[in-house]
Amino acid sequence: MAKYDIPFGDLKGQYRKIQPEIDAAIKKVIEASAFIGGPFAREFEESFADFCAAEYCVGVGNGTDALFIALRALGIGPGDEVLVPAMTFVATGEAVSMAGAKPVFVDVDPLTGIMSAEDLCKKITPASKAVIAVHLYGCPADLNSIGKIACDNDLFLIQDAAQAHGATFDGKALSAFGDCVCYSFYPGKNLGAYGDAGAIVTQNTALAEYMRKFANHGRKGKYDHQFEGVNSRLDGIQGAVLSVKLKYLTQWTADRRAVAEIYKRELSSIEGLTLPNSESRAGHVYHLYVIRCDRRDQLQNFLTESGIATGLHYPVALPFMEAYSSYGHTPDDFPVAYEMQGTILSLPMYAELGQKKAMQVCEAVKDSYR
Repeated sequence: MAKYDIPFGDLKGQYRKIQPEIDAAIKKVIEASAFIGGPFAREFEESFADFCAAEYCVGVGNGTDALFIALRALGIGPGDEVLVPAMTFVATGEAVSMAGAKPVFVDVDPLTGIMSAEDLCKKITPASKAVIAVHLYGCPADLNSIGKIACDNDLFLIQDAAQAHGATFDGKALSAFGDCVCYSFYPGKNLGAYGDAGAIVTQNTALAEYMRKFANHGRKGKYDHQFEGVNSRLDGIQGAVLSVKLKYLTQWTADRRAVAEIYKRELSSIEGLTLPNSESRAGHVYHLYVIRCDRRDQLQNFLTESGIATGLHYPVALPFMEAYSSYGHTPDDFPVAYEMQGTILSLPMYAELGQKKAMQVCEAVKDSYR
């Protein structure tokens, strides 16, 4: 029998704590038959815009659509190149291809695992039109450096904040940088819906108006379609659920950071283990707690046998996926991302984990290294 019983996440535990509010919110949507868009979706958009210190929030169907719609709204299409980090979820590159453009991969920083500003400069060509800065694992990219590179080269700056709800950089909200910020509310995110949902926040009035129309079939009013768009709308039930959860997000972030502090205190002295590093100005929200270890598979197997669930984010970097095999990339093209994919391990990280279970994870890691 396993020594511990610690899941990788605990959405059931989160639900139990706020069940009366969630159930009441869903009931209101059903009673009002406000299933697509409507007042509950609009209420969340307004609240999330305020939370993000942004003028506008456009709710969409999912995080991948958020990136795709942002790219299309900025005029990105065939013949264009968009710079994306080599280490990220496939949706970042996928959205670029959906828009008809070509994703160009950039290696990552050896300390943070986030897009390298140095390699970014090397990958810019006359066809480059935008850069997508991914706030990997909840840790913001260096928006000052990347923003300056984007500005100097006349590139749009889109942020992929699918894992970074509530994150800040240099004491500012993410919305203070670039053209727009794209979010996913996939259930396991720091702010997760009960299904697929996403959003784009921006300070740009014209951009927000276009994205809202594009996500709703290019529609200005009922049957008044100004151009062809797509069907990607935030539904009422997800809006209502997210409005309830948003009230707790600041506390949940504090709880995640408390778990991260325990991990840092207890595991920092283990030789062969590298803990998350972040830019000093980055307000990390710890969607994931990803360590790097010299004996990853052995440690993961030990934790699994001990009853502690772990994850790999991500076991294959984008340039080495079969989906991009036609690019012909080799490990030498992205040495840091290649090394990362074989050493990263995600430990349990969620607001409900608590001190006791966090300490149990640490004890199990120590036992493995003993």
